[in-house]
Amino acid sequence: MMPQRSQRKQRRQQKLVSLLEDNPFLTDEEAALKFGVSIQTIRLDRLELGIPEMRKRSLKMAEKAYRELKTLNGMEIVGELYELELGQRALSLLETTPDMVFEKSQVVRGHYIYAQAESLAIALVDAEVALTGVANIKYKHPVYVGDKLVAQAKVTRRRGNKYFIWVRTRNQDKEVFRAKLILVSLT
Repeated sequence: MMPQRSQRKQRRQQKLVSLLEDNPFLTDEEAALKFGVSIQTIRLDRLELGIPEMRKRSLKMAEKAYRELKTLNGMEIVGELYELELGQRALSLLETTPDMVFEKSQVVRGHYIYAQAESLAIALVDAEVALTGVANIKYKHPVYVGDKLVAQAKVTRRRGNKYFIWVRTRNQDKEVFRAKLILVSLT
């Protein structure tokens, strides 16, 4: 009986590592629900794996990412920057607030979602100045006040001074927005 429990634990821990790589903002409570185990079990798994709690993970990620910025200053990023590998990929979090929504529907205005994606894409460019040349965007699901939007950007190709960037924005496990952008480096 013990080997089965040990194997289940090992599989759960492997899946937990993968899940946290996909969504570093996942709380212990959310992970416990996903795995159908107690919050304490998730905390013990994290401790065994040497993974800090979400607040410490995100703070450490943010400090490193802001040091890498070239094209923007920290105040120009819409949302909180948590990961940045210049010319490769980036990650940010935007917590939606009541001032971002249409009063009647309580749906978050699209320009906030786009601004998060665009500023993240600009931050990715390894240059002093970069501008959006082309944007192909799609709003897939409505976003409401209180939703936490995780945007992931990735440079898919580079040709001369042009960066081709995909941005995908999720709320929990649901993709709510996507963008294909071409950014132009002016330096």
